Amino acid sequence: MADGAANLRDLAYSTPLEDLHPGDPELFLNDAFWPYFERLRREAPVHYCRESEYGPYWSVTRYQDIMAVDTNHGVFSSDASLGGIALRDQPMEYRRSSFIAMDPPRHDVQRKTVSPIVAPQNLALMEPIIRGRAAKILDALPIGETFNWVERVSIELTTQMLATLFDFPFEDRRKLTHWSDVGTTQPMPGALVETEEARQVELMECLAYFTRLWNERVNEPPRGDLISMLAHGESTRNMSPDEYLGNLLLLIIGGNDTTRNSISGGVLALNQFPAEYDKLRADHGLVASMVPEIIRWQTPLAHMRRTALEDVELAGQSIKKGDKVVMWYVSGNRDDTEIENADSFVIDRARPRQHLSFGFGIHRCVGNRLAELQLKIVWEEILKRFRHIEVMGEPKRVRSSFVKGYETLPVRLHV
Repeated sequence: MADGAANLRDLAYSTPLEDLHPGDPELFLNDAFWPYFERLRREAPVHYCRESEYGPYWSVTRYQDIMAVDTNHGVFSSDASLGGIALRDQPMEYRRSSFIAMDPPRHDVQRKTVSPIVAPQNLALMEPIIRGRAAKILDALPIGETFNWVERVSIELTTQMLATLFDFPFEDRRKLTHWSDVGTTQPMPGALVETEEARQVELMECLAYFTRLWNERVNEPPRGDLISMLAHGESTRNMSPDEYLGNLLLLIIGGNDTTRNSISGGVLALNQFPAEYDKLRADHGLVASMVPEIIRWQTPLAHMRRTALEDVELAGQSIKKGDKVVMWYVSGNRDDTEIENADSFVIDRARPRQHLSFGFGIHRCVGNRLAELQLKIVWEEILKRFRHIEVMGEPKRVRSSFVKGYETLPVRLHV
């Protein structure tokens, strides 16, 4: 074990349990959170953090306990009015509903409005579009020189896909990436947005742009894009502007951050486990099982949060009504009591879809099959062109305990 990793482990295990704050974004910026969750799974699988910049909260770190919370929406609420779905509360004055931040029955009817866009027949229509775009992006990459994979491939491919789903003006597609980053960045000096007020100014620009598109689509016959679906949907056509923006941000962030960071994370994982890269080169058919393994390994959203609607006991701990409960998907996906050899990246697992990255229950990711399709296609196209994508240095990670992602990943291509 490298000295740095040993020191991190010592710190994680020597800190008093009651002082652990696993949601500290600095731990995620430095990829230093792993031993904290390992310890919590062993010693305090339902753990109470008394003090943090987010207030007190419970951490749920084992696979089965996370499942128990995620599937019990009657006790553990997602509602935006209670703070939302992330460890960091939505500021009271800016709390916006979206169907992921609602409980039934409102959740069910709004989700049903947009779910046809990822129905099997629609995915079949999208496949040649995704493949053509992936091929064009990959063919434009430089061979033998170092470049940022996140910017040139991961962001560009997912942004093009988002533009297609919204039927968004293609020349403005990078606005979608920007608004996604604005929506997930924690305001602080030097960040993309430095204050909550600055974030809201940017999001009002997003709302104004999409309101123009709404007004165009609502006066046209229904079409197959997300804006048209929302504008004509029985349960969504009378949404307030705030609720419209909430749903837009959900769809933009859900369609951008998750796939984008899995595309980057897969490259990093294959470099960290070169024997798996050898397996893949020998048998391209392993892409099918590698894709869900990438999504497990990366866990692009590290957590989801709920709020307890009543007093409840979980794993011997007494959670009180109103308490914040955080399901750490990134920890559950490394729970070796449920997933064999969970700390290893194994592209030919017998049950590769046994992971928590998409959530469970009524809030299971609506776009999970589209995310898998994009990853499958991009890796099929990569293997046609490149013998090796070599990682040339440490990635720069996102300072967030919600989005587990990358700002840069320096790579070099070999043919």
